[in-house]
Amino acid sequence: MSRCAAIQMASSPNVSSNLLEAEKLIAEAANAGARLVALPENFALMGDHELDKIRIKEVDGTGPIQSFLSNVAKKYGVWVVGGTMPISGTDDNKVRAACLVYNDSGERVARYDKMHLFDVSVPGTNEVYRESDSIEPGTGPVVFDTPFGRVGLAVCYDLRFPEFFRALVAMGMKILVIPSAFTSETGAAHWEILLRARAVENLCYVIAPNQGGFHLNGRRTFGHSMIVDPWGVVLDCYKTGSGFVSAEIDFERLEKVRSAFPVLNHRLFFCE
Repeated sequence: MSRCAAIQMASSPNVSSNLLEAEKLIAEAANAGARLVALPENFALMGDHELDKIRIKEVDGTGPIQSFLSNVAKKYGVWVVGGTMPISGTDDNKVRAACLVYNDSGERVARYDKMHLFDVSVPGTNEVYRESDSIEPGTGPVVFDTPFGRVGLAVCYDLRFPEFFRALVAMGMKILVIPSAFTSETGAAHWEILLRARAVENLCYVIAPNQGGFHLNGRRTFGHSMIVDPWGVVLDCYKTGSGFVSAEIDFERLEKVRSAFPVLNHRLFFCE
């Protein structure tokens, strides 16, 4: 078994202070025995305006935020799933919301660019989000190998598209990591339901770091970062503010559940 952790933050418009907070929490999770640590979406910046992320975008492979992720992974001897950060794309006026993964030697081993963009008006509120104004969507799913098992990546709004996770399972996913910044309203309504559903449908572990609290830009995020097992049991949950959750990933249990309850083998319909 291996212990994994999901970090919860209430990120601000100040990149330096966010990185200090992220390192503090990574160190605490590592000291608690975590070997894989996942940061939330937008961990390095929750700006005053949607376009603020373009100001701090980095070229793929170089830049202070990427260096930070590599350095803390090596320093604390953990695999780090770097939430999302802005990476240059093909449009100078937009970025890719990239989830970068570094192994415990500080080497980058995976990159997933958020595919489903949050262009919605939240019912019952005056909140309007248009991520496509500043973000280019990614072009494909990503699954990668780790010493803990095969990990699939998703980001926040991806959670609402179950066919996406069937594609990850077809690629061998056994652990899903989904960095997020769910709003307070949508999180209260759907966060836990969707996380547990994805775990149960795909008989996988779900590691879900979320933004959680009041942000200086006036936004409020739901928090409740959690880790869910393949039977839909919430193993740990952190409700609000900065902190982390951790749990053991038990692959013997996962294989027993998949063998005894072979839902994945009983599917009659397949998405291309």
